[in-house]
Amino acid sequence: MIKVIILSPSGTIYEGNVTHVTFPGEVGLFSVYPLHAPIISTLVKGDIICYPSDGEKKVISIENGFVEVKKDLATVCVEQALEQNN
Repeated sequence: MIKVIILSPSGTIYEGNVTHVTFPGEVGLFSVYPLHAPIISTLVKGDIICYPSDGEKKVISIENGFVEVKKDLATVCVEQALEQNN
C-alpha cells in the first residue's frame, strides 16, 4: 500500500492508503505503486485517481500542483480541487 495525502490551501482533500494512484503529469498520465522510486513532479489540469483496496476508486479533479513520492508516501499539493462522485 501507498499512503496518499492531497492538500490544498483550504485543507486536506484526501488522505488514505491505496494500492496505486494515477496523476496528470505534464507529459501525460503516470501511476505510482508501492516501492516506487522517489520522484517530484509537477501536475497539470486533470484527474488524480486513487485506488483503495476496497475497490471504490476516488477521483479528484485538479487545476495544477505537484507531487512528491518517497518511501510509500505520496504528498500532493494542489491549488484547487474538486472531488467527483463515482
